[in-house]
Amino acid sequence: MQPRTKKEPLSDRRKFILTMARGIGISAIGGFVWSAYVDELKASSCILRPPAALAEKDFLRTCIKCGLCVEACPFDTLILAKAGDNRPLGTPYFIPRNTPCYMCEDIPCVPICPTGALDKASVTFEDKLNINLADMGVAVVDAKNCIAFWGIQCDACYRACPLLGSAIKIEYTKNERTGKHAFMKPIVDSDICTGCGLCEKACVTEKASITILPREIALGKVGDYYIKGWDKADEKRLEKATSQTTTTDISKKSAIDSLNANMENFYE
Repeated sequence: MQPRTKKEPLSDRRKFILTMARGIGISAIGGFVWSAYVDELKASSCILRPPAALAEKDFLRTCIKCGLCVEACPFDTLILAKAGDNRPLGTPYFIPRNTPCYMCEDIPCVPICPTGALDKASVTFEDKLNINLADMGVAVVDAKNCIAFWGIQCDACYRACPLLGSAIKIEYTKNERTGKHAFMKPIVDSDICTGCGLCEKACVTEKASITILPREIALGKVGDYYIKGWDKADEKRLEKATSQTTTTDISKKSAIDSLNANMENFYE
């Protein structure tokens, strides 16, 4: 496989010209043209956005479809949605199986965004850009079709992960079928995974057995009814918790009286 090579970076002059040209064009026809295709934005909920993108609803309100992030991407990862793509027209997205995010340290697609649809602050730590803070989605493993779960030795996704040993870990378990080998099961840590898609690109199965999905689709939500009593940080959620007590005829009696009443009804 030939390694990906960066395309030439945009010159300051070209960036200025692109920004001005797109800004003028959008100001003139933006509202009219894009509103004509607004229904298309609801066609797919599995859209993967560039690093630092706002939540989808906020992103769609803020993105002006200028394409500057697409131009700035050195690996041609980002695509500007066109009619028929079943994605909000003119908005940037990427398909990891085709071209994943290569996790540029300077994240060139983010600072160039003129509206904040790509939130620079969300990928900034101690005044420095940190691509490891990106949240494009989360990797999900199809255990039924991942050959590592069959017992075939494969760690392609693990090796491709830029956060080696953190976002994807290998769990070794005995293969009872052979009695000689170990399963090398890839386990994703959703707290660390950035959703870059390098694992999906590297997957050796015909259709990737590890895929990137938006977090709101891939992950569950525990809610406020359950607390990790062993986790001090999680216990803080109780500070603002409220309770509601429901009173019934049975609850007005003591537990012993209720039990005796039930036993009397049983023997009758």
